Amino acid sequence: MITHDTPVLRVAGRPVARYVTRPELPARLSPRPYLHPVTTLAGTAVTELGPVDHTHHLGVGVAVPDVEGHNFWGGRTYVRDQGPTELDNHGAQRHSAFQLRDPDGFVEELRWVASGAELLRERRTVAATELTDTAWALDFTFSLTNVTSDPLSIGSPATNGRLGAAYGGFFWRARKEAETPRVFTADREGEPDVHGTRADWLALAGAGWTLVFAGATDRSRRDPWFVRTAEYPGVGSSLASDERLPIPPGDTVVRRIVTVVADGGLDRGEAAVLVRKAVGQ
Repeated sequence: MITHDTPVLRVAGRPVARYVTRPELPARLSPRPYLHPVTTLAGTAVTELGPVDHTHHLGVGVAVPDVEGHNFWGGRTYVRDQGPTELDNHGAQRHSAFQLRDPDGFVEELRWVASGAELLRERRTVAATELTDTAWALDFTFSLTNVTSDPLSIGSPATNGRLGAAYGGFFWRARKEAETPRVFTADREGEPDVHGTRADWLALAGAGWTLVFAGATDRSRRDPWFVRTAEYPGVGSSLASDERLPIPPGDTVVRRIVTVVADGGLDRGEAAVLVRKAVGQ
C-alpha cells in the first residue's frame, strides 16, 4: 500500500507520526497523502487506516467529498434525492514537492487533480511540538488555491441534502476500541450536543489517550466541528456546513487545526491548558 517517501515526525527524539506522500490506493478511495500511524509519546496509536467500516478513512489529512462535483473523500457520493451512490468521479491529491522538511515538520506542495485536470493547488504545513512529558501538538495548516479559470465551490453531503453530514476538510480518523470514546468541549458533552458546534476546542478521549482539537484559524473563518463517536471515532472540520464554499479563480481558502495528542484521560481544565499552550495563546 505504501511506496516512495514516508517522512517520520519526531518529538523529543521519539517518532510520533509517519507521513505517506504517495500511497498506492484504488481510485474509489480518492488517493491522498496522510499521517498514519500517529501515536502518543508513550507509543499508543490514535489513528486508523482503511478500517472495515470506512475503507476510505485514511488516518489524518484533508478530504473533501465535493469539489465542483468531484469526490476527494473516497467511497460513495451523496446525490440529492437519491442517496449515497457509486460514481466514477474520484479525484486524487498528488504530492509535488517538499518546500521544507525537518524532523519535526514539513511544508508540502500538492495538486488536486480530477478528470485529468488540476483544480486546486495546496500548500500544507505540518509541525510537531512537545508540550509536556505526556503530550505533544500536531499543528496542521492547509491552503487551497483555485488554479482554474472558472469559479469552483466546495460542497458536502449536507449541502446536497443529507442533514448532519457536513463533513469535508481536515479529518482525523481515530482508533476504534471496544468502548465508545468520550467527546466534550468546555461546556458540552456527547456527540449529539458537540457535533456541529463552533467550539474553540473539542476533546475525544479513549482508553488511555485524549485528542484535543482546536480551530486555530481566524475566528471569522472557523468551521463547525464534524463529530462521530457512536458509529466510529472521527473528528473533522466542516468547510461547507450550511452552504457551498465558493473559491473564485486565483483565490485561496486557508484553515489551521492544532491537535493535542496526550497520554491518559484529560479533564476539561487540563484540556484547556494544553490547547492554550499549543496554539500560543
